[in-house]
Parts: sequence; structure tokens; C-alpha cells
Amino acid sequence: MTSPTSIRDCMHRNPLTITGTAPLVKAIELLVEFKLTGLTVIDNDGTPVGKITELDCIRAVLNAIYHDGSPENIRVEQAMTEEIHACSPDETIVEVAQRMIDSRQRRNAVIQDGKLVGQVSSSNVLWALMEHSREKHVR
Repeated sequence: MTSPTSIRDCMHRNPLTITGTAPLVKAIELLVEFKLTGLTVIDNDGTPVGKITELDCIRAVLNAIYHDGSPENIRVEQAMTEEIHACSPDETIVEVAQRMIDSRQRRNAVIQDGKLVGQVSSSNVLWALMEHSREKHVR
């Protein structure tokens, strides 16, 4: 097996996503059930518009509690971060790994032609880097 060299080789295809109009509670359920740290938020056309992380959810729920509101009434778009850290499936794992370190982001949406085609996490990149390193030293 050849070692992964591009994001296409190690990304998760068809990642879980959520729309901005979905209830925050639904995002929290997905994060907990699938042991994720974040989800890409998409519009009705499947175009990424932001991300919602565990910390975004905690912040929104605490804010609701502090202001005598109910977390049940919050939509994802009210808690999400609009900044999207993204890469293309053709970028190298080394390029994306360095950007992850520089930006301190643990996940990247993988976008091609404006559409979400995958998700890559720091653990995916770490695995790919180790596989690449192993093959390089075995030769």
C-alpha cells in the first residue's frame, strides 16, 4: 500500500453536517453520539457556511442559562462560528498539517468547487503523516 500523500487519501468522505436552522440540541446530540468535536454547518445547497464546535455549544448553553433562557430555543446559526478552516482534497498532508499547527485548528472541511466533499481531522493527518514516514524509512 502506498502511503497517503494528499488529503484525498485520508479524509472522511460524506461527513456529518448540520444546517444553520437546526436546533442547537440536535448539534449537541450528534457531537455526543458520534464523539465529534465539531460539525460543518451547511446551507440548503450543501455549501459550507460555518462550523459548530463543542465549545460553541457550551458557550451558547451557558449563555442561555445565565440569561434565564432555554438552550432548547437556540438554533445552530446563533452559536456557530462563520470562519471555516478548509483545504482541498488535492493538498498534501504536509501542507495541511502545517496549517493546522499554525492556526491551532483540529479539523478542516475539505471543499472542492465550493461544495463539502469531506472532513479531515488532526488525527487523520497524524495517521497519514506516520504512514508516510514509515514508508519513507522502509525503502
